[in-house]
Amino acid sequence: MADPVAEEHAPQVPELCSECGQAHLLLDNHLYNFQDEVDDELICHICLQPLLQPMDTPCGHTYCFKCLENFMQEYNFCPMDRKKLSFQQCHKSSLLVRNLLDKLVVLCPFKAECQQTMQRCELEAHLQNRCPGFKKYKSELQRKKNPISKGKEDPPTKGETNMPKDPEVPIGDSSLVAESSGAAVVSLGTAEPGLVNPAFEETEEDLPQRTSLVAETTTIEIHREDPEEELGMRIVGGKDTPLGNIVVQEVLRDSVIAADGRIAPGDHILEVNGVNISSVTHCQAVSFLRHPGPVLHLMVLQEKGFSNKTAQQDSTSTNREVIHVTLIKRDRSEPLGIKLIRKTDEAGIFILDLLEGGLAAKNGKLSRNDRVLSINGQDLRQGTPEAAAQIIQTTESRVNFVILRQPGVQLGESVEDGSTSNSSSSSSSSSSNGGSPVHHRRRPEHNHYRRKSNYQKDLPQGYVSHEKTVAIKKEPKESLGITIGGGRDNKNKLPIYVTSVQPIGCLFRDGRIKRGDVLLSINGVDLTHLNYYEAVSALKSNAASHSVTLKALEILSLNSPEPSLDIREQGFSWSPLWITWLGLPSNLHFCQDIVLSKGNLESWGFSIVGGFEESKGNQPFFIKTIVPGTPAFRDRKLKCGDEIVAVNGVPAIGMSNSELIPMLKEQRNKVTLTVVSWPGSLV
Repeated sequence: MADPVAEEHAPQVPELCSECGQAHLLLDNHLYNFQDEVDDELICHICLQPLLQPMDTPCGHTYCFKCLENFMQEYNFCPMDRKKLSFQQCHKSSLLVRNLLDKLVVLCPFKAECQQTMQRCELEAHLQNRCPGFKKYKSELQRKKNPISKGKEDPPTKGETNMPKDPEVPIGDSSLVAESSGAAVVSLGTAEPGLVNPAFEETEEDLPQRTSLVAETTTIEIHREDPEEELGMRIVGGKDTPLGNIVVQEVLRDSVIAADGRIAPGDHILEVNGVNISSVTHCQAVSFLRHPGPVLHLMVLQEKGFSNKTAQQDSTSTNREVIHVTLIKRDRSEPLGIKLIRKTDEAGIFILDLLEGGLAAKNGKLSRNDRVLSINGQDLRQGTPEAAAQIIQTTESRVNFVILRQPGVQLGESVEDGSTSNSSSSSSSSSSNGGSPVHHRRRPEHNHYRRKSNYQKDLPQGYVSHEKTVAIKKEPKESLGITIGGGRDNKNKLPIYVTSVQPIGCLFRDGRIKRGDVLLSINGVDLTHLNYYEAVSALKSNAASHSVTLKALEILSLNSPEPSLDIREQGFSWSPLWITWLGLPSNLHFCQDIVLSKGNLESWGFSIVGGFEESKGNQPFFIKTIVPGTPAFRDRKLKCGDEIVAVNGVPAIGMSNSELIPMLKEQRNKVTLTVVSWPGSLV
């Protein structure tokens, strides 16, 4: 590591961890420079670094605590053998393993001033008490700080946004650069052309909490052992759609992209192997991304959320203080006696109550309405009560809290009662008493229903929908010779469509039914409302007849015909391209209602594109961006590429974006979006 204070007149002092002496985010593991090569048995197979706080799985694998915890938030299996797994089943590695790891020899990160080596467990004490380089760094940091009255903990300043003892300050632009070397950080304070964004559009009322949206461009190198293996992600967008850019809609489990871990839903893909795809059609982008090869270079734009200037200003206020509290459990199962809650009008989690006689109440240092910034180094500024409870449950002894306290403010009693509180719709609570989260009444599953008559729309420009009737005479034992996909049990509620026409069977001989056709009926039996297995049964039973009459729908895109993927197309699991579904008639759409709730000071957290334009006529409204840390992001149901059909039951068809945006902004704390969600194109 380079000398962090070699440049005496550097504009900003690097933000270093007091435990390992290197710059990293709070949610990331500590960084060490190991003197010797570490045995592979002591390596975490998620981060590929020597294990930190090792955790054993029931299937016999060992990972870093933070790596495994982050992985289990998205998946329910072991990363090595894919066996079903939950975080609660894992436990600390044996004392022998932990001691072996602690004894690994590391180099002091301050090479210019200090050449010492020591065991890993001794580095923190060395930095705090003996290292001349770290001492010089602290002096430089103190010189940069504004002097504040001594004897109290200094509230964090902007130059300390990434220090472990000041986790309440949101990550700013400087820390994003530190996180990814060479990354370009851009602020999307103004909307790009054609983009109207209710997530951060400014109004006079919103001005005090107005913040800028921070995004970052990163180059990612994807390696494939099999050059023809599909990447395992779904994409939407293209210059021939209102979305414009190519956007990742979904990352499939157990895929090449999922194993790499750096690409997430919502990322915009700008370049593929040096070719700019930010202004190509959807089909062209699919061709570029499906091109085989052992290495794929992607440039992506990744949303990082809002840079919360208000919170930074508040954190320097003298009426708030950061407090460190350590509670010591006698064993892992001992409850702390803390009830946690999430408010509607402020991010993060708060202490609702301390149970009488509990460990926290006896300690006396925590109070009601304290905001929990981190537990055991895990950043909870955008966390949930359930996440906090899980950290507490898996801790064997010391539970380290960092909390933010604003004197004189208490939570009302009604907040805890989900049946009477106005904030209960977006609040959740959790208790460490017994280690079990307290769940409010579950929200009913959202109903899916066919698109209503008043939600009808014309086909997008460039699409032709052609219904055809195919009557065939066949032998009794002759098969139809097709395979199908979709069904109303599919998560996207798709109609039944043809995935292949086999070279045996009567339909191949006839030639009128093609791959991608939507099947409407067979011998008068309606297929449009059936699930997959019901459709298979209907096709098989009617195929036994001497004659078969099929009604099917063929959707043709005049502007963007589906690419002829000569590049060993059979290696890909075939399904219609995303743009094909856009041409499906309204009567075959299945809509769902998504209810979002937010606090008075929050934005909805999504951007939209589309709507009526004089030059283009009616275009669908699409979700283009979902901002991390916002209500739309936390809800998890809305996806990039979803089409907005209605807002609170009012049809969106025919509206311009300047008409739809005020409707969204008028909704104070709750909005119902009626959406149609089509699966992105698989690459």
